[in-house]
Amino acid sequence: MNYSINQNNICVVIPIFNEIEFLDELLQRVSLFSSNIICVDDGSTDGSKELLEPNDKVTLISNGKNRGKGYALKVGLLKSLEFNCDFVVAIDADLQHLPEQIPEFVAALKDYDLVIGNRLHSLKGMPLQRIISNKITSWLLSKKVGIKILDSQSGFRAFRKEIIKSILPFETGFEAETEMLINATLNKNSIGYVKIPIIYNNNKSKMHAFQAIFGFLRVLLKSTKNNSEL
Repeated sequence: MNYSINQNNICVVIPIFNEIEFLDELLQRVSLFSSNIICVDDGSTDGSKELLEPNDKVTLISNGKNRGKGYALKVGLLKSLEFNCDFVVAIDADLQHLPEQIPEFVAALKDYDLVIGNRLHSLKGMPLQRIISNKITSWLLSKKVGIKILDSQSGFRAFRKEIIKSILPFETGFEAETEMLINATLNKNSIGYVKIPIIYNNNKSKMHAFQAIFGFLRVLLKSTKNNSEL
């Protein structure tokens, strides 16, 4: 693998659903670190897709309707393989992650197959319900997979291209990110972490608590059943 950290060797995948407020700034900042940017519009109705269509620096994929973050992420990751970049970074579109940390994530891929942004090293600024949700889901997932997962819900992640096909999810919602971690542990892929800050922009979360918890538990139970059949 070529470990050179340059714009041509990094592909960035951005799932998008009604993020027009942040797109211009996000793309400007991401483009400093990657010349291969894939935006997957998941049925936006706020003009996000129309804003991206004339941008020749972005590969735009439109799902046509809202299919879920997991579906958008899977589509984007599969498309990234066509760019033949050694490193693929997934980042959320709402500027709750710092694109300036992309090189840090890629550098960590020298030692790991998958790198996750960890927000739970410091909880200052995180709403109580998010702390409880993140702590519980990370703990439950850690118990099931047998290794400590520090932040199961983080959407800021980096992958070596070689593992992408083997960890892609079947789930289509937010629970797909948990499924990918389970797949990675089943494949014995190594997982590392980069500390990232907690940033909230007062934008309304796309995640519905009950639906997300139900999806998480479904994936967890399914993985337990699959493990027992191995």
